[in-house]
Amino acid sequence: MTTKARTGSGEDLLALTNVGPAVRRYLARVGVTEVSHLTDRDPLEMYDQLCAVDGRRYDPCLLDTFMSVVDQARGGPPRMWWEFTAERRRLRSERHPPGR
Repeated sequence: MTTKARTGSGEDLLALTNVGPAVRRYLARVGVTEVSHLTDRDPLEMYDQLCAVDGRRYDPCLLDTFMSVVDQARGGPPRMWWEFTAERRRLRSERHPPGR
């Protein structure tokens, strides 16, 4: 996949690694329709918002995917979603410690 997506088009999200039609639909449900919308978003907040909107918990791998696309939108290199699993686990434990 290309590392640079065209901004301003609805199709630019598909240029990001890990984004296909299904992930693009999830992103749209939290107000993200262009790559430029990702640069100031928090992936965990996006994931929590999607879960709240749909009234269900999604597989945490979707959070890994959100982390990967936000990172890439901010200029990071394209990385597969599973490369974010350890970081996701650390982030969730920091923000949502057990017993809270």
